[in-house]
Amino acid sequence: MTQAQAFPSPEQLMPEVAALIVEALNLEVQPHEIQPDDPLYGEGLGLDSIDMLEIALVVSKRYGFQLKSDNENNHRIFASLRALSEHIASQRTQ
Repeated sequence: MTQAQAFPSPEQLMPEVAALIVEALNLEVQPHEIQPDDPLYGEGLGLDSIDMLEIALVVSKRYGFQLKSDNENNHRIFASLRALSEHIASQRTQ
């Protein structure tokens, strides 16, 4: 099995991650309406720190690795749907 078959690329993960966010937060938006590079926090989707904690929890459960609240890279990891998907993909290949 090649790495491409074992681990989806960030582009392949984005629809799945968008659906996870919408479902976890009961958002009034469809997953396909979340733009890959729009901010998740504040403007963009308008999420707050509690929402980010909820996303971290569902991502941890779904993908089997911890997103810690004290991670100095959280601002970058949660910057956008694309950034979060890239981080998930990088964790799954390690």
